[in-house]
Amino acid sequence: MKINTIASVKRSAIWAGLLSCTLLFVSAMTLVAQPTGAPAGAAGFDPSKMEIGRFYGKVVDEKGKGVGYATVKLLGKKFDPQTKTFNETLIAGQLTEENGDFNLEKLPVVGDFTLKISFLGYGEVTQTVTFGIKPPPMPGKPGGMPADSTNKASGAPKAPTGGFTPPAGGFPGGGGFPGGGQKFEKDLGNIRISEDSKVLGEVTITERASVATLAIDRKSYRVDKDISSAGGTAQDALKNVPSLSVDLDGNVSLRNGAPQIFVDGRPTTLSLDQISADAIESVEVITNPSAKYDAGGGTAGIINIVLKKERRLGYNGNVRTGADSRGGYNFGGDLNARGGKINLFASANINKNKNFGDGETIRQNNFGAPLSNITQTTHNNINGLFANGRAGVDFLLDNRNTLTLSGNYTRGKFRPSDEIVTVTDYLYPTETISDSYTRLADLDRNFRNVGASVQFKHLFPKQGHEWTADFNYNRVRFRGGSDYMTNYDNGITSLERQAALGRGNIFTFQTDVVNPINSKTKLEYGARASARLNQNENENFYFDNANNEWVQVTQISDRYKFSDNVAAAYLQGSRQMGKWGFQAGLRAESSLYSGALLDRDSSFAIVYPISLFPSVFVTRKLNESAQVQLAYTRRVNRPNFFQTMPFTDFSDSLNLRRGNPQLIPEFTNSIEATYQKIFNKGHNLLVSLYYKQATNLITTYQFNEYNSELDREVVVTSYANSDYAAAYGAEITLKNSFFKWLDLTTNVNVYQSDVDATNVSAGLTVSQLSAFVKETAQFKLPKGFSFQINGEYRTRTAFTPSNNNDPFRGGPMGGQNINTAQGYALPNWFVDLSLRKEFMNRKFIASLSVQDVFASRKFGSYTYTDFFVQDSYRIMAQQTVRLNLTYTFGKMDTSLFSRKNNRMNMQGGDMIGN
Repeated sequence: MKINTIASVKRSAIWAGLLSCTLLFVSAMTLVAQPTGAPAGAAGFDPSKMEIGRFYGKVVDEKGKGVGYATVKLLGKKFDPQTKTFNETLIAGQLTEENGDFNLEKLPVVGDFTLKISFLGYGEVTQTVTFGIKPPPMPGKPGGMPADSTNKASGAPKAPTGGFTPPAGGFPGGGGFPGGGQKFEKDLGNIRISEDSKVLGEVTITERASVATLAIDRKSYRVDKDISSAGGTAQDALKNVPSLSVDLDGNVSLRNGAPQIFVDGRPTTLSLDQISADAIESVEVITNPSAKYDAGGGTAGIINIVLKKERRLGYNGNVRTGADSRGGYNFGGDLNARGGKINLFASANINKNKNFGDGETIRQNNFGAPLSNITQTTHNNINGLFANGRAGVDFLLDNRNTLTLSGNYTRGKFRPSDEIVTVTDYLYPTETISDSYTRLADLDRNFRNVGASVQFKHLFPKQGHEWTADFNYNRVRFRGGSDYMTNYDNGITSLERQAALGRGNIFTFQTDVVNPINSKTKLEYGARASARLNQNENENFYFDNANNEWVQVTQISDRYKFSDNVAAAYLQGSRQMGKWGFQAGLRAESSLYSGALLDRDSSFAIVYPISLFPSVFVTRKLNESAQVQLAYTRRVNRPNFFQTMPFTDFSDSLNLRRGNPQLIPEFTNSIEATYQKIFNKGHNLLVSLYYKQATNLITTYQFNEYNSELDREVVVTSYANSDYAAAYGAEITLKNSFFKWLDLTTNVNVYQSDVDATNVSAGLTVSQLSAFVKETAQFKLPKGFSFQINGEYRTRTAFTPSNNNDPFRGGPMGGQNINTAQGYALPNWFVDLSLRKEFMNRKFIASLSVQDVFASRKFGSYTYTDFFVQDSYRIMAQQTVRLNLTYTFGKMDTSLFSRKNNRMNMQGGDMIGN
């Protein structure tokens, strides 16, 4: 893939330029029509006649090629009556044309000006420019003002005596007074800007689009620049992100913990396979969230999925389609239109998922008479289709207020099928007797998610002072049906049916204020309230051949409802003192769980009182290219309804589950020391040492008991708080750019995990050293080609975190955190290859990828208890080939920067999408 230096960052640069210019626009609007560098009302001229100047020129790179969409700003001096000083103020500005030309008109002609030119990935150029007309001299000291030179009523300067000093040789075009119909135009020529990769706090390779960006507090991964994820889902996107690992069920782990998943800065109800990778712009990994973020939902930080939302003037968008070797396909598109005070955005995606997988479980039972061994093999076929759409509008009410209305709709239907063969060997003293059965399952699963959001943002007159408020609503509905046919080796056939229906409503309100006290001190505070209401019905039936009817099995059916309410508030302050930076915050949260079974007289409620969650960050700037940071945060993982429901779940007769209403929240204290070094030529190093200690870690464990409903001895999985759990390790992330055609992103994580659950069962401890290595290599090839290699290796790990929001996975008990002190995950590795070709000046892009080239992505686990020892593994989506095509279109509307009005008429543009 050939990536042009300018074109590859064009979209980011346009928006960066608009933001940069608009932040200064508010102050520019206060500049009345008066000559810069001279006080209003100076004797001998009419200020309105002085705005007749024009500067023009061209911005070029080091090779002399025009740089389009660079930001051009012209600054001058304006008198501030409050401080009685002249302050630098924006006079005019624009983005350069595609060929690099710029044209600034209707400019004051008196005094000196500062021209600033910037572009993403390039060093800023600053020049002093002038039309050669000096401001009038002031009485008293040269260039100054006497003590009584201000008007006591208005605070403005008094009109000075004297006249202008014309340039040597007279005014341009002849004559003796400016403004009398003369032309004040000046060609500034070609202005060269150079690449500059020194950006403290975060670094991006400037010669081409960088997939990964490293900052001291987070990592950002550009999914839209990742070739291998094109046409896939968020699962495909996240598995390439440094520090993250994704299993076959879409469960994400961050440093072997379960992070909280956000979409556009808010918790989401969607699972990863319900989000198209083509709708994602970037993924942010925040290992230590401050007090500003939710304290609950995960103990390993936050993963924020940022969806695409263009903000360029005019209209732009793309259409895309693709297919894979398993029969899957995808269609989608994005559209954005912005003009005046309205910005419209919309996107839609349709994904067809067809795949298959295999698995095997071998269990050696250590209870019962006689003892037995069980071997179970599974073959899965996956056939699913889902579609989602998202649309919204930004109303730029004025230059300080923006109202955003948006909505989303997701609907999907999955029809997987399973074939499970189970063989049981009964170990009698003199012989082994075996029996077996084959179970065929046809499943029908449907889901729907409807969401709406209202967001408001207000900018105060003081720069950086802002207030935001948003309300979000999501309505979730899923329906599932499963038909099972079991053929026993003695010729008997049984039919079973399972039906599931679930509904949920989620309400969230959040408000935040950012108030910079001064240039070095900032105060932030806010509040959040959320309510989640859910109801589920799971019914099981068997077919009565004698009466030719379906009969409900009440003991393995359940109907329940639960609610989850959380209230929170936070206060956070930061201070910059020379090379030191300090940030401290405190968050308070309280929650209430309540639930009940609908078909029996049973209910319970659990109140978690107010808990405090401090966060402290200390940063030291070592030099212009290096800094260190020490961070401390506290987070909580509250038990959910399924973990606390005191009733047995019979949906899987081999693995019964039961909640524990005595569970208490799990608190995690994290300390992390980070060092970042930015080298020359696009090299960046990020090193982190971290320590996490969890009190009352929620773990799963197994025990056996006699069950009267099944009339046999069974093993039950339940939950308990362990005495102690800790993890500590080191993570290194290294970005390198070699030879102008190779980018490497290396991520290595080595950590030790310790769990002491002897309070649950005698001798139940785990101590495991684990490692994780991930590598991404991007090659820029001739003729518009690019090649990418993604690889990952993970050693044996002690825990198996789960955080997928899919209500179908794992039956009604799915979706919970399943850290276990009685097993570990087996090592696994994979390699993906991708190739991309660009056509028509990057308007048309074709990408080809092969997932799991060596068919090695095999997920397995080993579990040992006093009652059984079990080995299991699963494989899926091996050696899948995917082809994706994308066409980009758009038109940049530059009328706002035309000669009729080049004064940055973009009120409120800095508020979009924040």
